[in-house]
Amino acid sequence: MAVRHRLINASPSAVWDVLADGHRYAEWVVGTSHSEPVRGQWPHKDAAIRFQVPLGPFKLANETVVRRCDEGVDLELEAHAGPLGTARIAIELRPWGEHCLVIVDEHPLQGAGGRLHNVGFEAVIQMRHRTMLSRLARLCENGVREAGEAPRQASVQGVAGAGHA
Repeated sequence: MAVRHRLINASPSAVWDVLADGHRYAEWVVGTSHSEPVRGQWPHKDAAIRFQVPLGPFKLANETVVRRCDEGVDLELEAHAGPLGTARIAIELRPWGEHCLVIVDEHPLQGAGGRLHNVGFEAVIQMRHRTMLSRLARLCENGVREAGEAPRQASVQGVAGAGHA
């Protein structure tokens, strides 16, 4: 299981606002180029968004479905990746002083991804999460600044906004 965390210099509600906007999914999820809600009310249970993955001149359309949502706290998704199968992505938000500790836990559920899952695959997911959490932090922290709040510098063991589990 690939688990990674990051301390974001924004409140949990500011982070949730980004996660709860299905149109912004492609802004923070690595590998996607466009997203749009297609079913239900994102991010409520069973809602879905369609996203595109560019592969050279081609674009693959896939879907992510909300499997569990505890508004402002937890979001569990099932991402469909065509022949690669599906993956469970759990995102937990924890208040951390005036900031938000975001914990992402991802593992394959079905298909080739599950059958081929190994240490190398795990390392790739860790790199993807690092970039994804960096993008999410940038969106949330910029949103805080645009709203007129000045985010305070947060640190985990002396490293501003970074970490892993």
